[in-house]
Amino acid sequence: MAQLGKIAVTGASGLVGRRLVAVLRDRGYQVLRLVRRAPASDDEARWNPSEGTIDLEGLSGVTGVIHLAGDNVASGRWTEAKKAKIRDSRVHGTELLAGALAKLSSKPKVMVSASAIGYYGPRGDEELLETSPSGTGFLASVCREWEGATRAAEDAGVRVVHARIGVVFAKEGGALAKMKTPFMLGVGGRVGDGSQYMSWITLDDVVAALVFALEDETLEGPVNLVAPTPVTNAELTKSLGRVLKRPTVLPVPKFALRLGAGAQMADEMLIASTRVVPAVLKGRGFHWEHPTLEPALRSVL
Repeated sequence: MAQLGKIAVTGASGLVGRRLVAVLRDRGYQVLRLVRRAPASDDEARWNPSEGTIDLEGLSGVTGVIHLAGDNVASGRWTEAKKAKIRDSRVHGTELLAGALAKLSSKPKVMVSASAIGYYGPRGDEELLETSPSGTGFLASVCREWEGATRAAEDAGVRVVHARIGVVFAKEGGALAKMKTPFMLGVGGRVGDGSQYMSWITLDDVVAALVFALEDETLEGPVNLVAPTPVTNAELTKSLGRVLKRPTVLPVPKFALRLGAGAQMADEMLIASTRVVPAVLKGRGFHWEHPTLEPALRSVL
């Protein structure tokens, strides 16, 4: 396949980034990975958000950017230092990258910048579209600043897509690996009454959606990267039990999660109900490889 352009990718060593780089190359793109260490090959360029440095010369010739970098929100308790790291890694990194793109003499056409469905905050069973207002809480605040940090690129005429990513299900790790462990031990169960919604997407589909956002020249602004069928925690629990052939009779009390993970992290990530609908992707005719939960789990597991 002929080269279609040069795409810079941050977060290329992460769960989504590794698969994305492989898919982009398969599609004929030249990929430039932005790394924090000294570049080890011609397909790498250095940047360091914490120091505010980026290789502008290395970005020369880039036609598009997919920006995924950010500290893992689910690794470790949310101390004040951890929350600062979560926020700063996203906001400062995005500001640095957007500012660099604005300075290039030949600017890329598009910047697909990761965000998250945490933008909406806990909202019960309310259906949340891209036009829904932001919610409350730490994650919602971070997502608002994160999306706002692309301003320099937008002002410079770069098409910016805010990819609000849901819970990613993958064979290689991530949320599903953590969920799977208690089920395999026979102690998996719903959280509380199980009525809270989870908006999920498989790794294959989130990568396909990122490429879709890169290539659809009419797409800009917020786009929900989730499957079209959000599920309740009770539905997820039953499906996971069936796929793994394990019992799901022991409910997990909310107070236990708050004790284990800390109240704020548990309330916003483990107990929160966020029912997100991918209205933009549906409207553009995007095809999900795994649109419904149980077939998706069987494929992944």
